[in-house]
Amino acid sequence: MIRNILAYRRFATKGQPCKAAFAGLAAGLSALLPLTVMAQADSHPMPSQINGQPVVILKRAATLQDAKPEFISATILPGRGMNLLQITAKIPGKGMINILATPSLDQVAQALTDDPFGNMSFSTFGGAFLVPYANRIRGSLSPNGQTLTTSWRGKQLTLPANWSGKNPGAERHSIHGLILKRNVDDLQIGPDGATVAGIIHAGNFDGHWLSSTDLTISIELRADTVESTITARNVGVDPEPMGIGWHPYFTIPSGQRQQVRLHIPATEHVETNNLDDVFPTGKLTSVTGTSYDFTAPRGRAIGDTYYDDCFAGLVRTNGQVAVDIIDPAARYGLHIQGLSPDIKTVQFYAPKDKPFVALEEQYNFGDPFSIVWKGTDTGMVTLAPGQSTTWRVRLQLFTPPL
Repeated sequence: MIRNILAYRRFATKGQPCKAAFAGLAAGLSALLPLTVMAQADSHPMPSQINGQPVVILKRAATLQDAKPEFISATILPGRGMNLLQITAKIPGKGMINILATPSLDQVAQALTDDPFGNMSFSTFGGAFLVPYANRIRGSLSPNGQTLTTSWRGKQLTLPANWSGKNPGAERHSIHGLILKRNVDDLQIGPDGATVAGIIHAGNFDGHWLSSTDLTISIELRADTVESTITARNVGVDPEPMGIGWHPYFTIPSGQRQQVRLHIPATEHVETNNLDDVFPTGKLTSVTGTSYDFTAPRGRAIGDTYYDDCFAGLVRTNGQVAVDIIDPAARYGLHIQGLSPDIKTVQFYAPKDKPFVALEEQYNFGDPFSIVWKGTDTGMVTLAPGQSTTWRVRLQLFTPPL
């Protein structure tokens, strides 16, 4: 059972948690040994809070003595929709490494300060959770360019127009959900210190969505796995669409991008208009014999190609969508195991000049309400009142063969 360490409510004083509650959290967490959850103390030079809530770090002591790789810590931002900001691991022969491409907490705090839509939570570093939709949604832009309207089953949705491509005149659209800047309402720590959960009473997502939704986002740290789970429950009176995803920037430990290999068990590639807008055309094409074919068991080298592509037609192994990153030069491997039956797509993003790849196991296709899909199931789950859906992804380290 998870015990409640601190319930974050919106206090009268500018939405900041009271000092006594924060002190109680720090005292309670410091007793969780050998696994500790650290909300960093105010005397530490790094920020103890981001967006008014504590930075939470799950930690465990290394126990495998270089027999195999093991996870050591996970850093979470409850003030940013439970963004899984960083994971560290001990790798035989390499020592401690960062699993995610994330700068220091101080740099993260500075980057997130002037960020009206929360875009920095997904566009540069870490691992933002994406709810109630992943990827892009297009619509009719408002005169001030700040919102757009689209519809689902004849009901209008007004969404933030928080993104556009880099080309001149690129169309503004909505991207990556509505919890990028959201605080949790309750923060819970497991009794062994290995699990943290944030509960968000999202309602109608500040008027942008239908019905009313409660979210539970949990992260569990173990030696051999890090597992993230999101449960969305419709607690309102009307049906609603629901898409869930994650946007992690996985590091390339060797720094040698061209030789990194990916295994993505997808038979179809989602065609887009271009790699700037990345708007789907509604056409799915076979990956066989193309540069999008990553189905080989030991993967395919990504070379120097720029990717921002969505994959579908996922083939499951033991019910899982098993995606692999293999860095032969570092003798490093990472399994990304999608455990939810509602995961329909994998988005792969890899700019040429960055030492990371983003691999996003998510429910929905881009622009899921668009007429271009012509009746295709675009992965948005329909939740009737009282129904819920659970997205779950597990990370596991491995050492690839020579």
